[in-house]
Amino acid sequence: MAESALDRCVALARAARSLQGTALAATLAELEAVLAIAQKAADVAPAVARAGAAELALDLAGYLTGWNSAAEELFGYTCEEALGRHALFLESDSGDDPDLALLCMEQGGALVEVSRRKKSGDVIRVAMSLSMIFDDGGEAAGMRVQMAPLAQPLSEQDKVHLHARIIEDSDQGVLITDARERIVSINGAFTRITGYTQAESIGQTPDLLRSGVHDAELQTKVRAAMQGHGPWRGEIVGKRKNGELFPQSVTISVVRDAGGEITHTFSLFSDITVHKDAEARMQRMANYDSLTGLPNRSLFNHLVDQMLSEARRDNEYGALLVIEVDRIGAVSDTLGHDIASQLLSEIGRVFRLALRDADILARIDGSKFAVALPRIEKREHAGIVAQKLLATLAQPIVVGAHSLRVGAHIGIGVYLEDSTDTASLMRFAEVAMAKVEPGSDDRFLFYSEEMDQRAKDHLRLETELRAALADNQLELHYQPKVSLRSGRIVGCEALVRWRHPERGMVSPAEFIPLAEETGLIFEIGGWVLEEACRQIRAWKDAGLAMPPVAVNLSARQFDRRLPSRILAVLDRHGVLPQQIMLEITESLLVGGADNVIAIMNELVAMGLALALDDFGTGYSSLAYLKKFPISTLKIDRSFVIGLPDEENDCAIARAIVTMAQQLRQEIVAEGVETPEQMAFLRDLGCDQLQGYLFSPAVTAVEFARMLRDGERLMVGRATATA
Repeated sequence: MAESALDRCVALARAARSLQGTALAATLAELEAVLAIAQKAADVAPAVARAGAAELALDLAGYLTGWNSAAEELFGYTCEEALGRHALFLESDSGDDPDLALLCMEQGGALVEVSRRKKSGDVIRVAMSLSMIFDDGGEAAGMRVQMAPLAQPLSEQDKVHLHARIIEDSDQGVLITDARERIVSINGAFTRITGYTQAESIGQTPDLLRSGVHDAELQTKVRAAMQGHGPWRGEIVGKRKNGELFPQSVTISVVRDAGGEITHTFSLFSDITVHKDAEARMQRMANYDSLTGLPNRSLFNHLVDQMLSEARRDNEYGALLVIEVDRIGAVSDTLGHDIASQLLSEIGRVFRLALRDADILARIDGSKFAVALPRIEKREHAGIVAQKLLATLAQPIVVGAHSLRVGAHIGIGVYLEDSTDTASLMRFAEVAMAKVEPGSDDRFLFYSEEMDQRAKDHLRLETELRAALADNQLELHYQPKVSLRSGRIVGCEALVRWRHPERGMVSPAEFIPLAEETGLIFEIGGWVLEEACRQIRAWKDAGLAMPPVAVNLSARQFDRRLPSRILAVLDRHGVLPQQIMLEITESLLVGGADNVIAIMNELVAMGLALALDDFGTGYSSLAYLKKFPISTLKIDRSFVIGLPDEENDCAIARAIVTMAQQLRQEIVAEGVETPEQMAFLRDLGCDQLQGYLFSPAVTAVEFARMLRDGERLMVGRATATA
C-alpha cells in the first residue's frame, strides 16, 4: 500500500474511534474472525486495490474480452494471445479453485485467493476480485476480474486500519449496533442503498429499515441472531428512506469481548433487486409465452397435472381443448410476421375474455392454443365452450390498419372419461382436432377410440411412405392434356403413384396430404422431378418427340435454391427447360413476397413455364395474375363437374376463361368426363382438357404408345381414335 493511502486509513480509523467510542476500537481486531470478508482476502486486498492490478473482462460464457498490460506482465501472455480464449486456460489444475460465475453471483466484489498458471508454466497464488458487468438495460453482460500476486502479511496495526477501509469501501451495506441495539456505525454503501446518512442513522435502531411485511417467525429468527444464538443468513425486504421496499440478502452476527459478552451486532446486506428481477424474468421465460403472456406448454402441463390430481380425488369431470387457429401462415406471408404475431396476441386476449377465471388458457405452439376446463358437469358443456371460442373469431379482428378474419378447429378430450393423465389427454384432443374436416360446419370434435385408431393408422402410413421412398415403390403416371381445337395430345401431367407391396395402389389423396404435413413432400417432389426428367430423356433416346411434361411443385419446395436444384436435374439428364412445365398452387401466391416473385422470374428466365393449378379454389385474384409470370391457368375439377347444368359452376368457369383470355394465358380444364362438359368448355374458349373423357393417368409405356399411335380426341364427337 502506498504511504498516502496508509495515512488515510489511519485517519479513518481515528475518526471511527472518536465517533464510536473506545468499545468499538477495542473490537476492530476481532472483526477479523466474524466479518464476511475473510482474513486471507483482507491480507491481500491492497495488492488488488493498487493501481496497475491485472484486469480481465469475461463474457457470460467465460471467454476473455479484455486483457490489460498488467495482465500481460503478470501472466506472460500478450493481449493477442489471450483475447477470445476461455478463462480456464489460466487455471492451475489444482482442483481447489471456485467457479467464477457462481462466485460472482454469491459474493459480488469479495476477494478470494486462487492458484493460476503463467505462460511459463509456473503456478502462482493471486488475490482475485470479481464483479458483474451490466449493460444499459440492467442485464448481466459479463464479469470483471482483478488479480494481483499475494503480498507479504500485514502487521496487526495495518490490519486494523485495513478493516476500516474495507468496511467503508465495501459494496455491501454494513450496519453495526451496540449492546443496546443502537446504531453506532454504518458505511458508505449503507447510505447508497437505504438513502439514510450517518447523521440520520447513528443512535437509531435497525427498525429504521423495517418494512413490516414479514411474519413473526422470521422476526424471531433475526432476533435470535442478534442475541447471539448463531449467525443468520437469508433474504428479507427492507424499506428505503423514500419508502420504497427492496429485497436484500442479509447476514447477521455478533461480536463478543474477551469475557464472551456481546458488545456489538453487525449486519452485512446487499440490494438484490437486480438479481430478483432477473430471477423473475427467467421464471417467466421458462413458464410463459413471450408473445401472448399466456402459460406455455410446460406450465400448462404442470397446471393440468394438478387439476387432474384434484379431479381423481374428488371424482370430478373436466375437459381439455386444443385449438388450431387457421390462416395465421397466410397472414404472415401476406402482411408480415409482426402483424401475425399481433393477431395471435389479440386472439389470446379474446379467448381469455370468453373463459371462466378458473379455466386455464395456454399458447402451446405456433398458432395452437389449449384450454383446460375444470369441473364441468357433462361433456356437452365442453362443446358449448368450444362454440363460444369459435364465436369470438366470427367477427374481424382489428390489428393496426388491418381487419383480419381467421377461423379455428378444435379437438376435445374429456376426463375422467377419455383419460386421467395429461399427456394422453393432450394427445387425444390433438387427434380429435386433426380430424376436423376443412370447410366442415362442425369445427370441433370430441375424441373417440376410433379417432385414436385412425391416428395410429396415420403414423403407420407415414412410416410406410418413408419406406416407399427408400424401396422405389413410387411410380410416375402421365395424364394426357388434349387440345380442344385439334383433339391431339399437346402435353401431359406427371402424377405420382404409390404401389404398396400389400395394399396395391394407394390413392394420392391419402398420402400426398400426409407428405405435406410431415415434410416428406420435399423429398417426394424432388424424386418426381428427377424421374420425370429421366423418362423424358429415355423417350428422347427412343426417338419419341415429347410435348411438355407438367410437374407439380409443393410450397415447401419453393425456396431460393429451387432454380439451382432444377437446373442441376435438367443438366444431369440432358433435358431442355422448355420440356418442363411447373405447376404451382394458389397457396404459394398468397404471400406475394418479393422473393417469391424473384424466384418465379428466375425460373421463367431459365425457359421453364409456370402453370397455376386448381385455380379458383383458394385466394384467386387478378392481382396474382398480374404480378406473377404465369402462362397457364388450370380450372379445378370442382368447377367442371357441374357443367353445363349448374349455374354457379358455369358462371365461375366463364369468368376464369374470360380473365385468362384478357391476360393472354392458356386455359386447361381438369376432370373433364363427359362430352357435354367438353362442349361447354370448348365453346367458352378453353384451350385444353385433362380427364377421363380422353384418358386417365397411364404408365410411361402406355403414354408413349398413345403418342406414337396419334390418338386424339374427336372434338365434335368426343371419342378417342387411333
